[in-house]
Amino acid sequence: MTDLVVRVRDHVQGFLRDLRDQGLRVPVARQRTFLRAIEATGPRDAAHLYWIGAATLTTCREDLEVYSPTFERWFGQAGVLPAREEDSPAEDDVPAPGGDGAPFAAASVGGQAGLAASHSERESRPVFGPASQDDRAVLALLRRELRGAVPMVRSRRRRPGRRGPWIDVARVCRESWRNHGEIVTVRRRNRPRRQRRVLLLIDVSGSMKEHSAAYLRFAHAAVGCLDRIEVFTFGTRLTRVTGPLRAREVDLAVGSLSEIVLDAEGGTRIGPSLQEFLANARYVTMARGALVIVLSDGLERGDCEPMRAAVRRLSLLGHRLLWWTPLACDPAYRPVTRGMSAVLGSVDTLAGVRDLRTAYEQVQNLARE
Repeated sequence: MTDLVVRVRDHVQGFLRDLRDQGLRVPVARQRTFLRAIEATGPRDAAHLYWIGAATLTTCREDLEVYSPTFERWFGQAGVLPAREEDSPAEDDVPAPGGDGAPFAAASVGGQAGLAASHSERESRPVFGPASQDDRAVLALLRRELRGAVPMVRSRRRRPGRRGPWIDVARVCRESWRNHGEIVTVRRRNRPRRQRRVLLLIDVSGSMKEHSAAYLRFAHAAVGCLDRIEVFTFGTRLTRVTGPLRAREVDLAVGSLSEIVLDAEGGTRIGPSLQEFLANARYVTMARGALVIVLSDGLERGDCEPMRAAVRRLSLLGHRLLWWTPLACDPAYRPVTRGMSAVLGSVDTLAGVRDLRTAYEQVQNLARE
């Protein structure tokens, strides 16, 4: 290996290390793609190398804002940031045919209007900061309120009870043997009431980046106080996270998800993810008769038919289907995007939830119903 090749290799490796030091997450797979692209194309100049790196090492404008100055330090000024996308709406932001386009202008959070929604799949390990004192106070309220907010249902199994329409023949016979065949007390059986099963489906895609941590902390509170609950995340794939969320400490539980949820802050494939859930017979059992809560902005990309069909089946399987979206926190919000307009008929309640406090308000509303 010549000295020139060694120097070039060390220079590129130093550049990649500097990117990580500046806060840009660059997985090994993405670094390998970058190096293979260099080998395959043979960069003509620094500008060409800049765009090879931008295409393989970054996934959004925030990444470019870290990548560009770092590239300039190592290779000189060679490229500029592309124009922002505010003037070119994403595919899913087009109102459904026949819908009123005007209300959609207000159907955004922080002026983004879901422009970050995409269908691209990438591997990313999210980093969730610690919960604030205010968050912990609201979580304590949520744990107290959730028990009474979840609907009750009669158990299918009969249990011994003081009252009930069925005679507990086995207990009566056992007691009569102790009393020389005399029946002293008629024992009863009933079907006791218990909490209905709860299913949480949480969108962790890039367009939900600002709200994912709050949603997962809400899920941790629900897992800690409810007996029968299942939690799944979805972005471009489906991930079951009920087990990790059983950890007692909220920061430990949510932080551990960075090793499990590998599609966070990436693309959006709501329909295929929900269809993956419904294709698993065990998961379908979890949804049957459950209170299903979907926490998502509903900004699907591409064909919305899989999303419509999956949400329709979830609605038929479950007791009720609630859709909580941060966009609905704006009073002017109208569900006129193709995805939301397609599933609106299958949703029992569409409400706005963007953080723990708005989630607590919806739990209170659920308790009053």
